[in-house]
Order: sequence, then structure tokens, then C-alpha cells
Amino acid sequence: MSQPPAILQPDDSPGLPVEAAAIVRAYQQASKADATVRAYRSDAQVFQAWCESYGFRSLPASPEAVSGFLAHEAEAGRSASTIGRRLAAIRYGHKLAKAADPTDDEDVRATMKGIRRRVGTAPNQKTAATVDILQMLLARTSPDTLTGKRDRALLALGFAGAFRRSELVALDVEDLREDPEGLRVMVRRSKVDQEGRGFEKAIPTGRYVQPVRLVREWLDAAGITSGPVFRPVSRSGKVRGNCAQLAPQPARLTDRSVANILKAYCTAAGLDASTFSGHSLRSGYVTTAAERGADLARIMDQSGHRDPRTVVGYIRRANAFKSHSGSGFL
Repeated sequence: MSQPPAILQPDDSPGLPVEAAAIVRAYQQASKADATVRAYRSDAQVFQAWCESYGFRSLPASPEAVSGFLAHEAEAGRSASTIGRRLAAIRYGHKLAKAADPTDDEDVRATMKGIRRRVGTAPNQKTAATVDILQMLLARTSPDTLTGKRDRALLALGFAGAFRRSELVALDVEDLREDPEGLRVMVRRSKVDQEGRGFEKAIPTGRYVQPVRLVREWLDAAGITSGPVFRPVSRSGKVRGNCAQLAPQPARLTDRSVANILKAYCTAAGLDASTFSGHSLRSGYVTTAAERGADLARIMDQSGHRDPRTVVGYIRRANAFKSHSGSGFL
């Protein structure tokens, strides 16, 4: 079991035995998405290193130390969103340690407010992999290799389901259910479903992308009948983790793999891979659906967005030049 971030460990704290405390911490961390915990752990380490350099304690931290750290990060060119996440990590660490929260101090709030004003909070919008771009990427995959079949299925299903990267790589064969009109996919856990109730996405058979066919071809060729849908493929062309004797727990692609695969095919297609991210498949579906006039509620059904404002942002960008107010006289 990996150790929690350094700032989550109070100095000389009495209480539960080490083993029991570790179990408690594991459940506490489970209240956050895995990606959030990883980010918080990294942020905690950065904060602790800064505190050690300047002679401050990281836990409990003083408001002065937190403000100084935030200012240092801003001067180092960090984005407002990154700094805000690091502030949240410090807050979360003190909460778990039952220590006074320094981030609630008025000076810390004022520092963060000034950073947002000076640095700005406009998101660095990555390019959406719309259906036209997706077709370009699929054309670069090799249908004759296991790697090519896997990548085709991953790109097509990721787009068709408007999946988050974490949702896509978490899929098991048991989450797929055949339907006369396509495929029903159960998302067991999501960023917006931390309680694990799960929700279903319908993937149509399709005429152009044909995601259901590509997923079936990959699973059949790889001999996968249960467990993770998307798995690593070795250079020799073998699916890793298919042998239960050698690997009791089948290997699974990571969410970072989705971004790497997408970027690789963007480069092969002559696109600027730096403008794309693992989120581009998801945003590409929403953007394409908006361009084709799909209803907001139906788009949200597929994407799983909870806040319509996020989807409306995609729709506005997609339809920026449709029925433009100046189209009749500019």
C-alpha cells in the first residue's frame, strides 16, 4: 500500500496502531477520485519541499507559509488552476490530520484572489477530436495488428461514449452488454459518481465510426473474455496479462496511456499533438453532437456531465458562426 502524502502525516500523532491507521487513511483517500489523490500527493510533496527550503513546517502550516508558497508558485509560472489545486491539497491534508486549516486565513484568501486576477483563470482549451479528426486518426491505425485493433477500439469507444480517460480504462468485459441496436456500457465508477452507483451509456452500432464492431474485433482477436477491456500489448504482439498463471491480475491500460495513444496518432496524421489531450475524445464527441444540433439533455445523457454550463460552453464554441448576428452585414 502506497504511503499518503507527507503533509497528511501529523508529527507524533498517537492513536490507532499503524496497521489500523493505514486502513483508515486508505478509506479516507477513497473519498477522492484516484486521479485527485495522485495530484494531491504530488502537490503535497512540492509544498513540503518548499517549506523545508525556507524553514517552515508543512504540517501544521502557518498562513504565512501557505501565502508565501502560493506566491512562489505564481512567480514560477504555474497556472491559477494548478495553484488552486495545490491549495486544496494543503487544505485536505490538514483536514485529515485534524489540524487547524491555514487556507481559511484571510491573508491566504487575499493572496489566492490576487493570483487569480493577475495570472487569470481562463482554461487552456485543448483541441477537440471531432468526428472528422477521429476518422483521420482511425485511418492511421493498423487493422492487421493487435495494437492497431486495440487502438481503433479505444479511440472509437472513447469518442462514442464521451468517456473520461479514467472511465474508459476502468471498463471490464463484464460491463459490456450486447443490444440489438449496439452496446450498453455500465460505468461502475466515475468522477461524478464517487459512491459507485454506476450509470449506463448506450453505444449505437453506427454507420461511419462503427465503435461496436471495432470493440468486438479487438476482444475477439485478443482472446479477452473477462476482466479489463483495454490492455497493454507487448512489442512482440502479445496481450500482457492474458495468462492467469503468470499474471493473476490482468494488466490494464492507464489513463495516461489514452493520451499517449491519441497523441501518437495525431502526430502520424500530421496534426499538432501538443494541442490534444486525453480529454479530446470526450470534448470531440460533445462538440460534434452540438454541431449536428443534438439536444443539450441528450448530450449530457451520453457525456455524464452534471453541470449544463460546461456543455453549453462546448455548444457555443461549436456554433460560434452559425446564425451569427453579423452574418448579414459583415
